Amino acid sequence: MSKKKEWFGEWFDSPYYHILYKDRDNLEASTFIDNICNYLGFSKTDKILDLACGKGRHAIYLNKKGFDVTGIDLSEKNIKYASQFSNAKLSFYIHDMREVFAYNQFDYVLNAFTSFGYFDSAEEHKLAIIAAAKALKPGGALIIDFLNTYRVVNHLVPAEAKKVDGILFNITKEISDDGYIIKQIVFNHQGDEYCYREKVKAISRVEFLDFFGQAGLSCKALLGDYDLNAYRKEVSDRMIFVVEK
Repeated sequence: MSKKKEWFGEWFDSPYYHILYKDRDNLEASTFIDNICNYLGFSKTDKILDLACGKGRHAIYLNKKGFDVTGIDLSEKNIKYASQFSNAKLSFYIHDMREVFAYNQFDYVLNAFTSFGYFDSAEEHKLAIIAAAKALKPGGALIIDFLNTYRVVNHLVPAEAKKVDGILFNITKEISDDGYIIKQIVFNHQGDEYCYREKVKAISRVEFLDFFGQAGLSCKALLGDYDLNAYRKEVSDRMIFVVEK
């Protein structure tokens, strides 16, 4: 009997996920990568792991800048798409971030665009951080780009509708009793009704710092947006952690 897919395996493999989020700003993504490369002083000899790489947007851009990049993601369809861009310094693999991918191989591990917080327990989130830490060389850095939990929880938009490619997505959001941001996505396409769910743990700054400590990592900076301004909990769009091994 096959194991049922976790919500993110099902939703991220769906073509509708990519339709709904097709307007993600590539300029914003490249600006973030440029800024973080300058901020940390990336070298062309550095090896980078793109953790939960999706279709490879960040990995492909990093590779175009001359870096040696490996992208890993749980979605078979995402990796199949990204792999068409593979070359001698760019490779992609299907992999679960809760499991160790490599030991002491990478100068930087990048986890971008809230590609974290998907699991059912704090233990699983801790395992993912520990696995990322083990992939880093001594002195290497993990960059986690997460939503600003404080602002999202305190300014939650409970309902919205978004039309993309002729499909009307009806989206509702709530905070569950166990601290997850639940997004329900309902739509009709070609006469069929669909309902998907996103579930992201509202991990606080303090909880992240605890995970880092347990993984033997030290937080060197907390940034609040893709221009890398300092984090301010009331107004920042993001929590971007820079942590070192």
